[in-house]
Amino acid sequence: MSAAAGHPGLLASKAVLGLSPYVPGKPISELKREYGLRDIIKLASNENPWGPSPAALQAMHQALGEVWLYPDGSAHELKAALADFLRVSPAQITLGNGSNELLLLLAEVFLTAAHSGVCSQYGFAIYPLVIRATGARCIEAPALGPTHTMHYGHDLAAMARAIDAATRLVFIANPNNPTGTWIEAAALRAFIAAAPPHTLVVLDEAYYEYSRLSGCDGALEWLQEFPNLVLVRTMSKAYGLAGMRIGYAISHPEVADALNRIRPAFNVSNVAQAGAIAAFADPHHVEQVVARTIAERGRMEAALRAANIAFAPSATNFLLVEVGARMPEIYEQLLRGGIIVRPMAGYGLAQHLRISVGLPEQNTQLLALLTRLLGAT
Repeated sequence: MSAAAGHPGLLASKAVLGLSPYVPGKPISELKREYGLRDIIKLASNENPWGPSPAALQAMHQALGEVWLYPDGSAHELKAALADFLRVSPAQITLGNGSNELLLLLAEVFLTAAHSGVCSQYGFAIYPLVIRATGARCIEAPALGPTHTMHYGHDLAAMARAIDAATRLVFIANPNNPTGTWIEAAALRAFIAAAPPHTLVVLDEAYYEYSRLSGCDGALEWLQEFPNLVLVRTMSKAYGLAGMRIGYAISHPEVADALNRIRPAFNVSNVAQAGAIAAFADPHHVEQVVARTIAERGRMEAALRAANIAFAPSATNFLLVEVGARMPEIYEQLLRGGIIVRPMAGYGLAQHLRISVGLPEQNTQLLALLTRLLGAT
């Protein structure tokens, strides 16, 4: 009898069995069950609390009338709208069920057990997961130290040193999740220019809409110059469509063609496609959301400084807040107060919480409880 007899899970690849699954933020429903609370504030998953464009909501409601039909597998209208919005060719676009799927597709297409992928310490947890799932070697470059201006952010020099002849992918988040830190354009462009042709630089711009107002411009205009550059963006953040799962990659047409060869044909639903098309046609809504969020983030930063609570610089809609060795206790007390934030121990930041920017009244409640728990009032 084989070793796997009675244990079918052992038939999975060793690379997959060695992974720890990604753990998302605690959902509101779970906190309700655990503590019997009714009024809950979720500031754990960097969602847009103002929601999507009313035009997107209307378009999605209309699309519900055809949910018995398969969606357009090529998403022709969405790709055309996106290409027009970005001023790129539709041949450069790959659509994903959220940007997470695109990160997985990139690893599946370009990595094997003979290759390596590079990511950063304190970078998005999905990067090492998708690299290791292919059997490839994951090289995690050390992040910048706590005394650096962009503490816990990407150290591009360390990442460059980690690239070798077997490296096919380098994952960089700009701005970075979960730290909120960012890389200045000149340094990032120099890194991409120096990357060897056999290495794709995957630039994750999930927070691009927020970062533009913080001096962290996107790299879209560099695509023509660097064929090994891939941009990944999402509509889960500023566009308020996290529940719809819409992401997109922009790359050289040959890279997009390779990704589209294994992309599931119906990975973006007809409801999601309709909502995305309408959302791109209403840029004013996103501009309002971003402006309100940045203003609220500034108010939160000022309150934290006044209370002598440390936090990392951020170009996103969240803050990485240092609460000290009492982090588990602080996190638990926030939960009991009906506020969900994200503990960062799983990222190696055992004294930190990641806190999304919510509505003004939500942020006020969070700040009042947090400062009281830390004895800083």
